[in-house]
Amino acid sequence: MRTNKKLQGLSLFSNVGIAESRLNEIDVEIVIANELLEKRAEFYKHVYPDALMIQGDITDPKIFNQIYNEAKSKEIDFIIATPPCQGMSLAGKLDPLDERNQLIYYAIEMIKKLEPRFILLENVPQQLKTKIKHNNDVILIPEYIEDELSNLYNINDETLIRTMDYGIPQMRQRNIYLMVHKEKEKNINWNFPDKSKKLVTLKDALKNIPSLDPFLRDGIEETLKLFPDFEEKKSKGLQLSKWHFPPTHSKRHVEWLIRTPSGKTAFDNKIYFPKKENGQRINGHYNTYRRLSWEKPSRTITQNNGVISSLACVHPGHKLNDENDEKKRVFSDPRCFSIYELMIITSLPENWNIPPWANERMIRQVIGEGIPPLLIKKLFQNLLNKLNL
Repeated sequence: MRTNKKLQGLSLFSNVGIAESRLNEIDVEIVIANELLEKRAEFYKHVYPDALMIQGDITDPKIFNQIYNEAKSKEIDFIIATPPCQGMSLAGKLDPLDERNQLIYYAIEMIKKLEPRFILLENVPQQLKTKIKHNNDVILIPEYIEDELSNLYNINDETLIRTMDYGIPQMRQRNIYLMVHKEKEKNINWNFPDKSKKLVTLKDALKNIPSLDPFLRDGIEETLKLFPDFEEKKSKGLQLSKWHFPPTHSKRHVEWLIRTPSGKTAFDNKIYFPKKENGQRINGHYNTYRRLSWEKPSRTITQNNGVISSLACVHPGHKLNDENDEKKRVFSDPRCFSIYELMIITSLPENWNIPPWANERMIRQVIGEGIPPLLIKKLFQNLLNKLNL
């Protein structure tokens, strides 16, 4: 019989454990996790040395049974499951029958076998409109979840949630099912907590973060020609955090963004607009080459958050002169966010224990895939309040 009073859980499709990175601040812990990719599993083990990481494919019966047996023996209280969403994400190909969408089957099967007290299923909003194959029929994922689990669990009515409504400086929207076992917790309903009264903007979140100049792919000499204070700024950034270092960008991209005001895209420029090397205008999405606005939370952080030409991922910048003429105006920070800034925008702990071997590309990708952990913490805190724990 387990004596630990903390809520103990299983994390499926755990990535590197971003969702659970603030649960140690309350009486909740992950004791078992499963991740397909070896490097991500190693990352997870570095961050959570006390959790059992089972690395492998949950569709493999051997791996599935290993997860089940360990979870059963540890008498877990809850499951967090975030099946990969690339097949249904707006940033993906939107293939409704993408095989990755079918991984929800294995999460549901694990839930039905273990019947834990609580369930948190999380995915992109497009999940509500995504269809999967089930019993020779093609049905919506919400219908499948209801059919399989509503007899065992009370399920929250409202499932769409915006992270910016909970004190997080990011406009990320997610679809989250919160479930409570009908027999094991008869008097408990798990719903979203009250929304925060204050909207946290990028101005609030990044107000004390030193400015950085980007490093140009052309090398340090070209970088210093365009940014004479590059080294001084870099040094100040590293004094704050080893993760606040300059991203590397193309000189052409940087020159367009130097002339681009906060909240605007370089496509708005009349002279310094995105163009090919031959001068031909680039046809691109209006939200690429876009600086974010200081007065709003960040737009959703994506996997490609280190690429200026990706969706809305450029630092808002500060106007450095009084000029309004496009040829003369200058804005600072013509770059994507640093990893440290991404951690703040995503609500990761500032002391998040990133393994020293993880490269920048991997770190940026897993942050872009992760759900802000402050939201997960607040969801579980709301549950603990109901349980009087």
